[in-house]
Amino acid sequence: MKIPRIALAAYGFAILIIVVDQLTKAWVLSGLDLRELGRVPVWPPVLNFTWVENRGVSFGLFGDGSARWMLSVFSVVVAGVLGWWALKADRRLLVTSIGLIMGGAIGNVIDRIRFGFVVDFLDFSGTGVFPWVFNVADSAITVGVILLILDSLLSERAAKVGVAAEKS
Repeated sequence: MKIPRIALAAYGFAILIIVVDQLTKAWVLSGLDLRELGRVPVWPPVLNFTWVENRGVSFGLFGDGSARWMLSVFSVVVAGVLGWWALKADRRLLVTSIGLIMGGAIGNVIDRIRFGFVVDFLDFSGTGVFPWVFNVADSAITVGVILLILDSLLSERAAKVGVAAEKS
């Protein structure tokens, strides 16, 4: 089976996110020793690096770690479905969003399997606007979902314009 070139772009984005995510987490774990330090001011009060072991999902759900394997399997299944979807995709924005979400999901699965928790460290809580601590993978998932919604809205709009043009 030949993989379409546009799908390769999605896989490339996913690999890039996985690599950057794991490199930043390795730096936080080893080079920065954030686990021992707890918090490092980077640009106070806007940005700090703060050690958080996220054993659940967003907003502390399943925070006791009980869903570790269920969340891991779910994330791998989601990444697989997105990988299949990338084979059918034909829009750049769509494949970009698919790649970002896939890469973020796999980046966090690697943590869950290796450590039993996801390593979070980017802390913008000092702004008073965003109280959560997150990581590169989380950011990629968030941006990917936003792009997916944008792609959906733009493709619906293009379809409506196309239908209107056919009627006239």
